[in-house]
Amino acid sequence: MAFHEVMPEPATKARGADALRLEGHMAAIARDRDRAAFIEVFRYFAPRLKAYLMRLGSAPQEAEELMQEVLIIVWQRAETFDAKQASVSTWIFTIARNKRIDALRRERRPEIDPNDPALVPAAEPAADDTLATLQQNARLREAIEVLPPEQIELVRMAYFEDKAHVAIAEEKNLPLGTVKSRLRLALGHLRKALKETT
Repeated sequence: MAFHEVMPEPATKARGADALRLEGHMAAIARDRDRAAFIEVFRYFAPRLKAYLMRLGSAPQEAEELMQEVLIIVWQRAETFDAKQASVSTWIFTIARNKRIDALRRERRPEIDPNDPALVPAAEPAADDTLATLQQNARLREAIEVLPPEQIELVRMAYFEDKAHVAIAEEKNLPLGTVKSRLRLALGHLRKALKETT
């Protein structure tokens, strides 16, 4: 149903004596926060609002929730109702239509939860952890520098450029077994060098 159909069918509009009674209830709510008057407004509009929201495409549960939100707004903003501008029915159903539009917008563009783990930046590492990482990286660089040049090149390609052993073998025109054995030797030297420095 299109949103240009703002109000429900004429049969569901408050008319005549109902309209006057509802205006009196709204005045009592606005002036005195009259709970009995609000209960009457709630009883009158709750089923009509739910049916209207369902005609606009809301599922029954959503229509129930939106209806309750609308009537909470009626309670909170009763003093903004002006009988010279619109009937109680028109005012309340306009609020309902706007709530439905807001709900549709939220469905299309869900609100971002700032506490979503995917959006929360990672905690800064502790200073001692950062220092330890820097020291370990420096030791690793020193250990790599003492490797034979052909092993340094293969380590760089495999671990810093993330190339597969097969790709390295093709690029360097070496047998795959040679690439693997040189990398194994290089890693063995690196492990040994790092153990000696700790």
